[in-house]
Amino acid sequence: MSDKKPKAVVAVSGGLDSSVATALLLEAGHACQGVYMVTCEQGRHAQADVERVAQKLGIDLTVLDLREKFDEILRYFFDAYARGRTPNPCVVCNRIVKFGRLWEFAQQAAAPILATGHYARIVTGQDGPGLYQGIDPAKDQSYVLSMVDRSVLSHVALPLGDYAKDRTRQIAAKLELGTENKAESQEICFIPDDDYVALLEKHHPELVRTGPIVDSSGKQLGTHQGIHRYTIGQRRGLRVAMGKPFYVTQIDAPSNTVVLGPKAEVMHRQLRTGPANWLMDKPREPFRATVKIRYNDSGRPGTVLPETTGVRVEFDQPNMAITPGQLAVFYVDQEDMRRVAGAGWIEAAED
Repeated sequence: MSDKKPKAVVAVSGGLDSSVATALLLEAGHACQGVYMVTCEQGRHAQADVERVAQKLGIDLTVLDLREKFDEILRYFFDAYARGRTPNPCVVCNRIVKFGRLWEFAQQAAAPILATGHYARIVTGQDGPGLYQGIDPAKDQSYVLSMVDRSVLSHVALPLGDYAKDRTRQIAAKLELGTENKAESQEICFIPDDDYVALLEKHHPELVRTGPIVDSSGKQLGTHQGIHRYTIGQRRGLRVAMGKPFYVTQIDAPSNTVVLGPKAEVMHRQLRTGPANWLMDKPREPFRATVKIRYNDSGRPGTVLPETTGVRVEFDQPNMAITPGQLAVFYVDQEDMRRVAGAGWIEAAED
């Protein structure tokens, strides 16, 4: 019987995480093929780094130009702001591109494994593979993977899920990959200089439209230059002096209105989502969970109630800045690990 490990297609970026993930797979005996995805014009800038790392690792590299596919992400991004919502393009990209189009490529390449450098874990139990938080909660990326199709999980490898970031850097240094000192990017890949307002206004100048800023009673407090400049819970940059902290509590796209209020008006006990993406058997009854409502959220306890058209979440305590367009991710504790039960796009906050 052969002990040969199956072939893996690895999404590589020329950075620390993907290079170490590839090295770990090679060390474990997998044949690896690197794939660099060009999703936007800025992506071409890193190609030389990717080629150098691939050569250092001794793997073949394929460059996929997915800019046309990525247009779906851009349309989603622009449309969300036009509707007064705050989008999360990384989540959509993971579903459509990284674990969608790239998985199609892996199948064509006869590779049963698709690997990335995300900090999360895939663990197989009685009901099949599940998505779990990475061992380092400060770097966990299960939130942005929670909308991946469940059928793909059995083919996914996430080698860094059991590592802390510092350990990843140590491995890169030991293997002399040349990526150990690379700065970690905090920007969205297709937004130059992290200036999303400039990008929106370049592609959709019709968004630059003066409108009223009001309080919850309808009293006008000032004017704005476009609802795309605001998000729920925003406190700074409102250009309205109230003498006490005020926050964005509502963005009404049809009337082009931004509503402000004190902190109490941005605190809510419930939220509703659209259809959920379940990464375990769809629950038939309400269940207890820790719910994250944004990537950097530590999560809050509550009850998740599956409904016909989506999910309702009742938090134990009021939660701040529940934002339409962001993702609610439901975590359940299993065997000293935290598993992603499912996720859904937030439609509304409720008292």
